[in-house]
Amino acid sequence: MQTQFPFSRRVAIKSSVLGMIAASLPNIIYSKNIFETVDVDKIFYRYPSIDDKLVSEVVGASHFNLVRVKELVDIRPELARATWDWAFGDWETALGAASHVGRRDIATYLISKGARPDIFTYAMLGHFETVKAMITSIPGVETIGGPHGISLLSHVKAGSNSDDLTEIQKQEYSKLIEYLDSLGTADGKVLNMEMTEDAKKKYLGDYKYGDDPNQGVSIKLNMRKLISLGKLGSFGGALYKKGENVFSYNGTSSVEISFEEVNEKIISLTIHEPNLVLKAIKV
Repeated sequence: MQTQFPFSRRVAIKSSVLGMIAASLPNIIYSKNIFETVDVDKIFYRYPSIDDKLVSEVVGASHFNLVRVKELVDIRPELARATWDWAFGDWETALGAASHVGRRDIATYLISKGARPDIFTYAMLGHFETVKAMITSIPGVETIGGPHGISLLSHVKAGSNSDDLTEIQKQEYSKLIEYLDSLGTADGKVLNMEMTEDAKKKYLGDYKYGDDPNQGVSIKLNMRKLISLGKLGSFGGALYKKGENVFSYNGTSSVEISFEEVNEKIISLTIHEPNLVLKAIKV
């Protein structure tokens, strides 16, 4: 006889008991202690992928908040390997976030939970022999930028600013900085023509490319006093000036942002991607 399950489309079974697979369906259905109902319409639209909000939060928190990172990752260790695209392919892992800001504590915690260290992590941790061996094995790898285009050398310097370093660790950092300086290729210099503070102001504001409230971008000054592009109302990645009213975006080589100027006023911007050209009007 076919069993009829008393569930609508909006209900799913959520188990909290190990060995559920071995249990019989009638026992699952009628045991109040081993399941709860959830609204399936509220499940993340890409389920079983982890919700984007969790991924974004753990990567963001990995820049500065060890307590919050532990709250998220202790429950779900897979989040230690979380990766987020901030914009235009500016990919950053949780470990990459901790690495470029010099948070040794967050980095070592994430590694303990399964995060995958790379050359930027080893550089931030001051592992001289490891970084040197990687560069020797793959000449030129030191020229590759990390998240947001941040250089390998900058990662080392970020880690060396930690307050709790031993003398041996300080010596390792010094050796690594000296070695990378000697290469002359690990500082990741980006073309960024100088601009006065007044010159930057003309770009600031909101730009719309559609009627929907979210269809637009904002140009703001970030903490480093660089103009940045982000979602409407938000800060985003830095823009680096490469020509008259022409900018590159935060370490991404395939994206260019150009601004249209009329009578010394910026009236629009255009985003140039490999498969998309998008114009937004300043409002």
